[in-house]
Amino acid sequence: MKSRRPKQRVEFGDWQTPFDLSCQVTELALATGFRPASILEPTCGRGAFLEAATRHFSDATAWGFDINRAYVEEARRRIPRAHIEVGDFFQLPWDAIIGKLPEPIFVIGNPPWVTNASIGAAGAQNLPAKSNIKSLTGLDAKTGKANFDVAEWMLLRLIDILQNRQFFMAMLCKASVARRLMQHAYQQGWNLNGATYGIDARAFFGAAVDAVLLTLSTMGPAKRSFPHWPVYEHLTSKRPARRMGIVDGHVSSNVEQFKATRNLQGQCSPEWRSGVKHDCARVMELSRTGGATINGFGERVDVEDEFVFPLLKGSDISNGRAPGQRFVLVPQRKLGEDTAALQVRAPRTWAYLHAHRELLDARKSSIYRGKPSFSVFGIGDYSFSPYKVAICGLYKRLEFKLVEPHDGRPVMVDDTCYFLPCKSRDDARAIATALNGEQAKRFFHARVFWSEKRPISKALLQTLSIEALLRG
Repeated sequence: MKSRRPKQRVEFGDWQTPFDLSCQVTELALATGFRPASILEPTCGRGAFLEAATRHFSDATAWGFDINRAYVEEARRRIPRAHIEVGDFFQLPWDAIIGKLPEPIFVIGNPPWVTNASIGAAGAQNLPAKSNIKSLTGLDAKTGKANFDVAEWMLLRLIDILQNRQFFMAMLCKASVARRLMQHAYQQGWNLNGATYGIDARAFFGAAVDAVLLTLSTMGPAKRSFPHWPVYEHLTSKRPARRMGIVDGHVSSNVEQFKATRNLQGQCSPEWRSGVKHDCARVMELSRTGGATINGFGERVDVEDEFVFPLLKGSDISNGRAPGQRFVLVPQRKLGEDTAALQVRAPRTWAYLHAHRELLDARKSSIYRGKPSFSVFGIGDYSFSPYKVAICGLYKRLEFKLVEPHDGRPVMVDDTCYFLPCKSRDDARAIATALNGEQAKRFFHARVFWSEKRPISKALLQTLSIEALLRG
């Protein structure tokens, strides 16, 4: 079992819910005055949620399903009065199953906390039929936005069926999944009430995940798809810490702060840019030791200095490190530029790249297909601006850094970063100071979602007008 457990956790999101947490969730539903006629747990595992729910709502009929036969047998022994069956969520006829349940329906559970990409990387198969569920096109679909949480797919499927029924749903999920479900419900015009409650995933599951209990319901005074919804810090919180929601068509992590910073809303100019992307660090990233240029293989590199630039990675930007430790080879001045001219213009650089052609050609991202040999991305005239204001998108803090030339050369940042190109040091200093000020912090805190893998995005940064910010 020990050798199978890691893959089982990846493929099936197998994090069994502790019974005490299940009891807290059902007690929360009980406290609202909700009284179900039926209980449904679509991925019941060993049955902790079903046991807690049937204890609190003894008159309701209970149904559970799970793909793991051993778990189903254990759950049957644990809750003999419940109807528990072996079934694959992605194959079960949910319209028919839900259609026969008496109302109101209590839908509970802890669906898998995994993405389709992580399941595929593990060589597992427990996925819905392949489809672009958010209708993404072009580069969005190619560069990772088509990746989705399996729990999100499951819950969307259930809510779509349940929206015209009387139901109360209580599901454990990632905070990011809950937010996207709320947003989707609003966009679809579903009449639901909703809220989220923070849970300590590390304490309950030993998982470093920003997790919540998501509640959705058609019970009570439904508004048109809850443009705002309360966010409680804990399951036992009596008052919400803030309200999330849709304001002016934008998703806000704090509605009150969003409204208070509307004056800064706009289209940022100059445009935020992504750092350079090459996907082959051992070849393209260099260091200098004792006058020698060294690549990631420890090889001495002989290339024209014209194409070597100081590099700051996201961790350097976030930790305030100065340039001069890392360098990057940039063979193009703009996106899609033909690199064949390097054979004449920079023969040593061409020879070095050609010697590592196999590795560069093997880069997996589809963005390199059909592009000139040795292409990089996130490159243009803006990349060579002498001054930049940069931030790393991966770190959960708002810290904007002034990036100045090093030894007379413009400094590049990597593709975990975003930057504003600036023409002068005075412009860059003024912008960096304003972005690190209280006004900008309130603006971004009302719009950022720290549970995201990359909480700081170009889309977020572009919503703040630098002109309005500098006007004060």
